[in-house]
Amino acid sequence: MAEKRDYYEVLGVTKTASADEIKSAYRKLALKWHPDRWVNGTDAEKKNAEEKFKEAAEAYSVLSDPDKKARYDQFGFAGDQMGGAGGFDFNGFDPMDFLRNVFGGNFGFGGSGGFGGFGGYDDGQRQMRGRDIRTSVKLTLEEIAKGCEKTVTLERLRPCPECQGKGAKNASDIKVCPTCQGRGQVRQATSGIFGMQSYTISTCPKCGGEGKIVTNPCHRCNGTGLERKRENVTVKIPAGVEEGMQLTMRGEGHGAPRGGQNGDLLIVIHEEAHPNLRRDGNHLFYTHILPVTDALLGCEISVPCLDGSYKVKLDPGTQSGTVIKLRGKGLPAVQGYGRGNGDLYVKILVWMPHKLSKSEKEAIEKLRGSASFKPDLTRDDKTIFEKEQNIF
Repeated sequence: MAEKRDYYEVLGVTKTASADEIKSAYRKLALKWHPDRWVNGTDAEKKNAEEKFKEAAEAYSVLSDPDKKARYDQFGFAGDQMGGAGGFDFNGFDPMDFLRNVFGGNFGFGGSGGFGGFGGYDDGQRQMRGRDIRTSVKLTLEEIAKGCEKTVTLERLRPCPECQGKGAKNASDIKVCPTCQGRGQVRQATSGIFGMQSYTISTCPKCGGEGKIVTNPCHRCNGTGLERKRENVTVKIPAGVEEGMQLTMRGEGHGAPRGGQNGDLLIVIHEEAHPNLRRDGNHLFYTHILPVTDALLGCEISVPCLDGSYKVKLDPGTQSGTVIKLRGKGLPAVQGYGRGNGDLYVKILVWMPHKLSKSEKEAIEKLRGSASFKPDLTRDDKTIFEKEQNIF
């Protein structure tokens, strides 16, 4: 399956685009890739149009919703795993129904190339966009609990200092593309059955959709407008992130030629294993092995927490499998997606000795007949264990 493209890239807008600009960009793409418009195309063209049509509808459905847009801006496609009403759920998503909500219930195409009264030929030039950069950072549970800053070193394309990213020695060396007349697209008319005429629109092969060509390239960057640099970027990690989550830093990816839009920096979270604690969501789990004598007589144990250690008093007769919950000693929820901290669950396992000395056996034998060492079947001491053991 092909990797999803960035939603801003799909619609050809920047992250600062207004709601009207996002809607306008989507309308143009919906008109361009509507399946009815490609009815006379090849099978490959029809399939491509259908995929582009659905892709644009999906992008707009997220970027037009303030909550979904905010989630996507911070976490990228990982935002759909955060749960809640802001998730990106596209099960049963019908782009045609969604499109009719944007254009109105009578949206459709005519049979001769006119469609829905909106006009047909998109004259907009294609804005170049730099490629995204994907990297990863390793975090300890302690760093995740508080949030932190990490510095990552990247090699990325940046505007050429000689030509300021134009790719040309002088501004006068950038000309309007003679093939598409600056539109970035070329249109070819074809005649179908019964004399009906349709149009095929494609990216201009000479300028690559930019609408401009360079006649005298910059000698330093050979006309690309870019050069590779090694740079450090500071990444702010919010508290509560999880393994595999992706954070997005807009505009921190590769640069684009001739003043185009920068790509994004995608930071994938890798969580380092903790020596004592295990994580599940915002909750933490710890298993403490207790000598049978301490279980019988009661004691105080030290439980490792992310902010130090915590003393827990165990009553005499503590049973193996007992689970103690330390409320609020887990991890915080990611900013904006939940409240408060999770909990720390401590499971007690009583350790039984494998071998006993002769004197120890004699001492234990004397206790065998004691009423205190006989199970009281009328009590329900196992209730806590059966209730909580499924969380470990």
